[in-house]
Amino acid sequence: MTLYERVEEALGKARPALQADGGDVELVDVTDDGKVSVRLLGHCKGCPMAQMTVSHHIERILRDSVPEVAGVAAVD
Repeated sequence: MTLYERVEEALGKARPALQADGGDVELVDVTDDGKVSVRLLGHCKGCPMAQMTVSHHIERILRDSVPEVAGVAAVD
């Protein structure tokens, strides 16, 4: 399984909480050095708490599930 596929699978663990609030997350890119780009969707897009959601929820889950993840950034 590729790093991209492993990250996509791990995002599945973050989705239920986001979807419960009317949002979602889309995987945009994973670089060879483990930098992950995601796009927040639905109610999460533009939310004042979006950066906290990325850093405290999504990044934590990804780092716990895929140790190669070096960081997560939200893109538009």
